[in-house]
Amino acid sequence: MAYLKVFQDHVREYDQWYDKHPLVFDSEVLAIKEQMAKLPENIHGVEVGVGTGRFAEALGIKEGVEPSKEMASLASKRGVEIMLKAAENLPYSDVHFDFILFVTICYLKDVPAALSEAYRVLKQGGSLLLAFLDKNSTIVKQYRDKGRASRFYPDARFYGVETVLKWVQEAGFKQPELIQTLFGKLEEITEVQEPMTGSGAGSFVVLRAIRK
Repeated sequence: MAYLKVFQDHVREYDQWYDKHPLVFDSEVLAIKEQMAKLPENIHGVEVGVGTGRFAEALGIKEGVEPSKEMASLASKRGVEIMLKAAENLPYSDVHFDFILFVTICYLKDVPAALSEAYRVLKQGGSLLLAFLDKNSTIVKQYRDKGRASRFYPDARFYGVETVLKWVQEAGFKQPELIQTLFGKLEEITEVQEPMTGSGAGSFVVLRAIRK
């Protein structure tokens, strides 16, 4: 996969993006934390597509799945136990986790297949947390404009909220709830933003749904 080679060859450059945009990162983490606050305490979870472990570390998630060895190595240094696998083929038994987190889905090869795997390995009543950039949002439009200027954008595939909701429901998940953050363009985010319910105004959406 071409995009995987890009990440493997330029992992430090990718990771440093978060250092350059700390308010964006902190806003995203805050929105995910709001959804995670609805989960029971002391439960077992995993981040799929953990990347360099930035989000897992900030959220206190100790296990991750990542196909890139170079990114996984950096995540391990952040205290995340890594399984080198793809999201579409999770290396876990059925009904294994209480929650699964995906942070962005734009680099997954097959989103419906990944959601089907998430359903399989979640326990009954477990939660899917799906954080992604809305295809129709302000920031995604910025990314498209910059596509030729960055090595990371050309292979990204962004999806609208309606499409993601359809896939989540087709995978068998129920009771989807949405919150959003990142209001305005990247350069207009000058403080950590409080998330709001729903979608359509913010570029970053966090969906929570239940396996039933």
